[in-house]
This record gives sequence, structure tokens and C-alpha cells, in this order.
Amino acid sequence: MRGRKTGVGRASRSAGTTARPRPAAPAIASTVSSTLPTPLSSAYPSTYASEAEIDINEEIEKLPLDALTLASTTPEKPRPRRVKQRPFRFLELPSELRLKVYEQHFANTGHVLDLDPDNYKRIHQKLGILRTCRTIYMEASYAFYSSHPVRVFPTHPGRFFKTKKPLLARMKPGQRACISSLELRLGPGWSKPPRGWEVNPALGLDQCINVTKLSVFVECDPGNDIFRGFRQPGGFFEAFAKMLLTGVLEQMPWVQRVEFDAWPSVKKSGALMTGLIELVTSRDIRIIWGAERGWTDAEEVEPPPVIHNWAPLDSLIDGHNNVLVLA
Repeated sequence: MRGRKTGVGRASRSAGTTARPRPAAPAIASTVSSTLPTPLSSAYPSTYASEAEIDINEEIEKLPLDALTLASTTPEKPRPRRVKQRPFRFLELPSELRLKVYEQHFANTGHVLDLDPDNYKRIHQKLGILRTCRTIYMEASYAFYSSHPVRVFPTHPGRFFKTKKPLLARMKPGQRACISSLELRLGPGWSKPPRGWEVNPALGLDQCINVTKLSVFVECDPGNDIFRGFRQPGGFFEAFAKMLLTGVLEQMPWVQRVEFDAWPSVKKSGALMTGLIELVTSRDIRIIWGAERGWTDAEEVEPPPVIHNWAPLDSLIDGHNNVLVLA
């Protein structure tokens, strides 16, 4: 039986391997040989650092602190401290200046107070100042109601025109006491006046103790020839207007002056205006004239009549000379 030499061959091979040294390849060869066991790229130095050359701890130390936490460590700028505004001491102003402020506050609320659908937009929001305190309520109420005439009977078409409770009847006694001027408008409803147009104690005219001026504005005179065939006979509207003015003056005997004004179609010499002027004169009340019509104490100069195709023939005849006026 042939025996095997254990370990002899292996030792000889390993010894033979170590006994044969291989020539080392130069770091950078001028001529690259094809017998080199390594790739061509390994013969040149790399521009990238190897893992052995990177120090992890050194790289961590270079990181900013914000990169190591989820929350920002930058200190926030302190918010500016809110300074509580001190309230303006309005009541410490002189009363004259406070009245000027009220005057500017109520500047765009209209000229005459009446029942109108637009009152909520023009007036209601402005009156919110009355809820401030009792002192401002008294001062602002007087500044508002004393500077705005109040219409005795509503003239706005619609539900307010036929209401049985005009604006005066809806006001409080303290508000009526601040009113300094009233307006009586005549003309609407000349053929059939509303039932609410009646002077009665519900209007509270006896509480309007500071009213010194009554304005009477005539929108139309049904006695004009153009109303012929449509007006009620027997001077109905003339008597109705005179009754309203008499009732208002009886409720307020302290009225000092009455202002008359009208639209251009109303004549001062007509039956309606003549009756109203005589009523005021009989009570020894001063009469003044409004700017719309431009009347004065002198007699009215009537312009010559203008011929219209629809005018009746008898309206063009001069009653004194029975002459037909053609110009």
C-alpha cells in the first residue's frame, strides 16, 4: 500500500511561493503594460477620499447645531409689547367743541326728518352714539333734533303715506322737546287726503315746547285750472289745508314765525295761499318767505298766460275787460 506524504506537498508549495518574489509595479508608469494584474484606473491617484481617510467625529463637529435638532434653536425675536391705548376723554372737552363734533357726526342725515325707508341707512346707524352714556344721550339728542325740522305728516309714497301714526306720534316726549322747527307739507293727497292726516293729541304737539318756526310748503294748488275736472268741488282742499294749519297753531300757540314756500306752479294770489296767509296774519304771527319760490312781502307779479292747446277757452278771457288774451 502506497503511503501519502501528508503536509509535504503543501509545505513545499507555500515555501515555493514565498521563495519567488514578484517585482512591484511602479506607482506611475510611463508605459502601461498589459501584464499588470490591476485595472488601468488604479494606477492613477483618486480625487475622492476613501472611507479610511474620513473622520466621522470630525465631520459631526463641523455640523451646525441646528442640523442636529428638529426644532430651531435660533432665538426668536421678542414680540413688541402691546401698549394699551388710553381712551380719549371726550367729556372733558368744552361743551362748544362737543356740539361741533355732534354737528359733524350728523352731517349726512338729510335736511328734514320723516318716515322714509332709507332712514335705517342714513339715520339709524348715526344714532348709535346715543347709547354711550346719559350725558352724551342728552347732548347728542338735542344737537340732532334741534338741527333737523320734523315733518308733521309723512309724504313718502307707500305704506308710510297712509299710516295713522306719523313720526311725531312715534317719538318720545324728551325727543319732541328738543325739536325747534316743524314742516307742514301740503299738496300730496289733494283729491283724497289720508285718514292719518289729522291734528290730534296723539301727535304730541303740546310737548314740542321749543318749536319757534313752522314751515308750510305747498307742492300744488288744486285751484289751478289744470286740476279742473279732477279736483273735488267747493274748495275742498283749500278748506282742508286751512283746517290743518289752524289745528297745528292751536296746539302750539308759542310759534313765533311761519315760513311759506312752494313749487313754481303755485301762485301766491291763488285761493289756497290767500287763505293760509290770512289765517297766519289774523294770529299776529310773523310771516317769512322761503328761498324756493322767492316770494316777498310785495305783491306777486304774475307772468302773462301761455296758450296751450289743451287749455279751456274761458281761462284765456280777461274777466275785467272780456278780452281774449292771445299772448
